[in-house]
Amino acid sequence: MATAHDDTPRRAEVVAERIAALVTRTAPGARLGTKEELRTLCQVSVGTFNEALRLLQSRDLVTVRPGPGGGLFAAEQSPMVRLGNSVLALDAEQTDVADAMRIRDALDPLLIADALWHGSPADIADLRRELAAMEQAVEAQDARAFVHANWQLHARIAAISPNALLRSLYLSLLEVIESHTLTVLPSREQPLQEYVRERHALHAELIDALEQHDRERALRLTRAHNTTLER
Repeated sequence: MATAHDDTPRRAEVVAERIAALVTRTAPGARLGTKEELRTLCQVSVGTFNEALRLLQSRDLVTVRPGPGGGLFAAEQSPMVRLGNSVLALDAEQTDVADAMRIRDALDPLLIADALWHGSPADIADLRRELAAMEQAVEAQDARAFVHANWQLHARIAAISPNALLRSLYLSLLEVIESHTLTVLPSREQPLQEYVRERHALHAELIDALEQHDRERALRLTRAHNTTLER
């Protein structure tokens, strides 16, 4: 039989997502409130709130300052864990994910080159089906589904490559990224729905370029697609 204690992780995740939403509407470094104020706002126990706070800190979404005037503050979002202008909320392994994203971006041109050379009409048809799933997620305004459909599209591009080592490495990187992604949050620079529409359009152009064997255009779009932000 389930107990209140058994429900704590799920409730803590709900609280963490609620406070994360506050962070997206708050300037970096701005005060969100005291721990007690936020706990009261979320109407949860001290234990549940502390677990939510642990999740938020592990994702670098908030910082805690003690003393008078202290409390929870919106943290600067690390550019290493961004997906374009959309922020991936990650678990404690976010450093590994950042590394995986950089390596994945570096491998994309190799996979696109292979797709240009080896892609068949059947491959293009499969890519368009994956693209349709991305479009459905855009229309449903489901950012998480969009990101997963995006990864499925890239996994299908990787499958075209005859290089078994390249395919295996790329798919392993996608698995690392996907397995540690908890949710997708809007950035302060651009609404999330606007962002995913732009990303869908970019991917649609990329598939067109692959179908037309337009190497220059495909590689240009791949560079535009690169999501790693170097600072």
